[in-house]
Amino acid sequence: MTPAIPAGAPVAVDAITAEVVSRRLWSIAEEMGVTLIRTAFSPNIKERADCSTAVFDGEGRVVAQAHRVPIHIGSMIGAVAAIRAKYRPSEIKPGDMFMVNDPYNGGGSHLPDINVIAPVHVDGAIVAYVASIAHHSDVGGMTPGSEAAVCRSIFQEGLRIPLVRIYRDGAVIDDILDFLLLNSRTPDERNGDLRAQIAANLTGIRAVLDLFARYGGQTAPAIDAYLEFTRRRFQAAIERLKEGVYSAEDFLDGESAGSQAAIRLTLTIADGRLAFDFAGSAAQLTWARNIPRQALLATVYTVAKSLLDPDVPANAGYFQTMTVAAPDGSVVQSTAPAPVGCRSISAGVLGDVIAAAMSKAMPEKAIAASGPHHLAVFNGPDPKTGETFVNYETVAGGMGARPYRDGMDAVRVHASGAANLPIEALEHAYPLRVERYQIRDGSGGAGQRPGGAGVVRDYRALIDGVTVSLSSERQHAAARGLDGGGAGATGAFVLNPGAPDERVLNAAEADMPLPQGAVLSIRTPGGGGFGRAG
Repeated sequence: MTPAIPAGAPVAVDAITAEVVSRRLWSIAEEMGVTLIRTAFSPNIKERADCSTAVFDGEGRVVAQAHRVPIHIGSMIGAVAAIRAKYRPSEIKPGDMFMVNDPYNGGGSHLPDINVIAPVHVDGAIVAYVASIAHHSDVGGMTPGSEAAVCRSIFQEGLRIPLVRIYRDGAVIDDILDFLLLNSRTPDERNGDLRAQIAANLTGIRAVLDLFARYGGQTAPAIDAYLEFTRRRFQAAIERLKEGVYSAEDFLDGESAGSQAAIRLTLTIADGRLAFDFAGSAAQLTWARNIPRQALLATVYTVAKSLLDPDVPANAGYFQTMTVAAPDGSVVQSTAPAPVGCRSISAGVLGDVIAAAMSKAMPEKAIAASGPHHLAVFNGPDPKTGETFVNYETVAGGMGARPYRDGMDAVRVHASGAANLPIEALEHAYPLRVERYQIRDGSGGAGQRPGGAGVVRDYRALIDGVTVSLSSERQHAAARGLDGGGAGATGAFVLNPGAPDERVLNAAEADMPLPQGAVLSIRTPGGGGFGRAG
């Protein structure tokens, strides 16, 4: 082991050591993610990989995030910050892990995403934190799946977990776990998935301890150097932009049919920094389309990175080059008790606003608006077990086009992530059959570069007793084209397509019966085109 370094003494770190340490930290985050996915119980995690893992330094700065779901980083950042705010270091012991999901008391971004955070101690001091977050397919609330646009208060969305210990002295605290399991329609899945998160964190703790054992007093300075390198690299990318003030706006569905809620942004680029100001955005909604602070931050960080320097490391170094301001109580920075369940779909539109403002400063890399995913949560009796099943399905939309390439078909846009649930896994686990799954031809906006197409995915219920809850955006405000390009097609939910009783459903539904033999068709929106079609 490298000899200890006296407190306060400067440590010289060579570039090779800094690079090796940084690469190892990233591989630790990835190893944690693999552990979580392979040990999870629910199809939502083991098949769709709706989860993320990360490593933070002892000061609570994110150092490495596995390449999974970008919007999750905001929630993990918030959870680590909440631990550091609530507890003195002396109150946090080796063998502790903390659990939290609440966006208003603990840094979460919606209730199904449960954070589990573990400190890493070396010689009695906290030198790092490892974090896992997983989307649990049900944590209670008024609708199965704990995520529905029709919810009018966060109290309807499920169990709100403040920052609590879930693990002490190397063991699960059963009393806390029992509260969670009793409030879920699928307790066995929740038990298995939560323990998978704990296993992922244990994997991370062991690996971080090995890293500090190998590099000793050079480890923390190497992390500092890595973060500073990231900051300088991203600042250099900003400095290549034309300084100025740029504005953009787009719209979520509003409080009533046909109404809209504006997301407005003023972006200032100056002195190697980006300042995002969302003043003028609409007041928070009574529907669950609101975006809490941590989801706002994650979307800003992700879109800025993807446009300016996609290969820059995903850590707190580049966060330092940006400021984000938004009015409390707005649709992009909601306050309690506003519901936030569908914040990821809304963040697709938020991402378009951020991209539109940045595109004005970098027209050679501009991107048209995109079609966010649509959500369906199926619920009913499992004929194989007699228990309740909850199937959480997100169906991808289409990405906007760019000056140099067509929009991508069938993708999760901006800060969203996770895969579709493979048909074989879905039909093995649930009494549903997928009868059509294809690109939605013609849904991308026309243009010199056409927008990306959405998806058509049709589900047939194989038993009685199935219900479905639906949530979406861009069923009314289409993804706009850029530089003369056409808008993408809007999305739709259609019941029994092609049958005499075919019916177009609302953009949001809750607990809608899906009788045996009924078919639900999900048709997701396309992205906008770029340039006038020749």
